[in-house]
Amino acid sequence: MRNQSRLLLALLPVLLAACSSQPPSGVKDSAPDRTLDPDTIVDAVPRDEPRSRYGNPKSYTVFGRRYQVMENSAGHREKGIASWYGSKFHGRRTSSGEAYDMYAMTAAHKNLPLPTYVRVTNLHNGRSAVVKVNDRGPFHDNRIIDLSYAAATKLGILATGTGLVEISAIDVRQQAEPDPQAVNIAHPAGGGEVPGVFIQVGAFSSRSNADRLRQRLQQQINQPVRIQQAAREAAVLFRVQVGPIPNVEQADDLTLRLADLGISDPRIVIE
Repeated sequence: MRNQSRLLLALLPVLLAACSSQPPSGVKDSAPDRTLDPDTIVDAVPRDEPRSRYGNPKSYTVFGRRYQVMENSAGHREKGIASWYGSKFHGRRTSSGEAYDMYAMTAAHKNLPLPTYVRVTNLHNGRSAVVKVNDRGPFHDNRIIDLSYAAATKLGILATGTGLVEISAIDVRQQAEPDPQAVNIAHPAGGGEVPGVFIQVGAFSSRSNADRLRQRLQQQINQPVRIQQAAREAAVLFRVQVGPIPNVEQADDLTLRLADLGISDPRIVIE
């Protein structure tokens, strides 16, 4: 019991920092009364900072799931679903030890070292922003990054609560010195295709195993299921993916249905 108590105390800053952690009874997260003009929000300025003393264990466990912290962020890119957190956490301690400021250009990520600077691009409208990752989270299925209120405003995902994004780590040692007063005004991408959302439910070295899972799911869910062949090092993988799925809400609902069918660790794929 004593060891469990110590673990809970050690994880408390992490649990408090993520928007997907359980809120106090009756308290919901929300946007502040003060609104921001997205075209005047200034990006975070990437700086070469030491690794944070806090929030960077080799691994940690939240809600029964273990997460690995990356040694470095060089070359890291990923696509997925972003969410945001606001008033309820304003002023609270983040996993790095810094206070959360919803008006600052910051974010939470489960695996990137703290701090890491990343460029986040909204795949629906082409807007982009540079944020400093100084927190852990979001501990919610299907989410890859939790944005501050300011960052969500700039990227245009405030109203919907989520957005399809690509994140790219910035190597601050190769960055040209930015103008701290510069405002990155991104304009909606014209004529681009709407990103496709899929849920990957398995990857097999055997085509027959992939076919069996596809056939099983086609009988159990009312969604298209495909098999994508991909080369990985010297091997070939057959990835079973459900979709395309029209929106984040349906992806979340389908993830719950898949869990009921015994598929507990699906992965969002965006094309």
